[in-house]
Amino acid sequence: MKVAALGGGVGAGRFLRGLARLVPGDDLTVIVNVGDDVRVHGLHVSPDPDSVVYWLGDAFDRERGWGRRGDTFRATEELRAFGAPDAWFSLGDLDLATHLFRTTGLADGVPLSEVTRRIAARFGVGARILPVTDDPLTTRIACRDRATGDRLDLHFQEYWVRRGGVDPVLSIRYEHAERSRPAPGVLEALAAADAIVVCPSNPAVSIGPILAVPGVREALVARRERVVGISGIVGGAPVAGMADRLLPALGVEVSAVGVAAHYREFLAAWVIDERDRDLAPAIERMGVRVGVLDTIMRDDERAEAVARAALALLG
Repeated sequence: MKVAALGGGVGAGRFLRGLARLVPGDDLTVIVNVGDDVRVHGLHVSPDPDSVVYWLGDAFDRERGWGRRGDTFRATEELRAFGAPDAWFSLGDLDLATHLFRTTGLADGVPLSEVTRRIAARFGVGARILPVTDDPLTTRIACRDRATGDRLDLHFQEYWVRRGGVDPVLSIRYEHAERSRPAPGVLEALAAADAIVVCPSNPAVSIGPILAVPGVREALVARRERVVGISGIVGGAPVAGMADRLLPALGVEVSAVGVAAHYREFLAAWVIDERDRDLAPAIERMGVRVGVLDTIMRDDERAEAVARAALALLG
């Protein structure tokens, strides 16, 4: 069975640990968001591709919720002592090696997708990890300064990391998306997949940028009967992250049924948590099959159970 998964962030990482148990090696292709990519201290940082690689390579820091397990932050601490302007973004010392390697490769003309392949190989990841595009793509948040009321236009990392996500969100846009192209292998993976899985990632800033790349949404619509998703919203709140602060700006209700409606154009089946069982009939009325189980992925065994249930919904 060949499976293509779309996602980014902690929700994707937890789920992919289980999915990789069922779909080994390069039968699994993960198409990853790059809208979070940011320049820090002159380095090209790719938070979502790195997060997926670290999760699948068993290097992710589950306790902290980001970065590499066992990392230290002496370089960042020293940069803060210097008053470096980008020191608000914490980079671990081990993590710096990843960003240095990526930045050097890109400067030498190596595409982001190839650099990502090399990084994944270093961590022993058998799945294919594909950034959705090799071209520039940036998620930007229009919001109001909570203190002054001034309108702000921020890179997503500035909104979430630097300012703590406290400012009321007005709108979200995926800058340069209309000029981007799918990275080599992305459309081919979607066309060849026996199953396409939308991970329980933030719909606004992890899945949204992927869908904004021309050709990706259309490929999903064309394969609708092979597309299943897992809700990252449980009991009306995100399991992790800030989706509840962002979804209203897209006109999406913060619920398992709200996100299903947001995806309904290309969604054949949807996995929801048992706490949302009463929402199943509303989702089914959209023409979407529903699976209900415990979706809180406390460990790899539970993640595998969620992945198995998702694939079973596609028959």
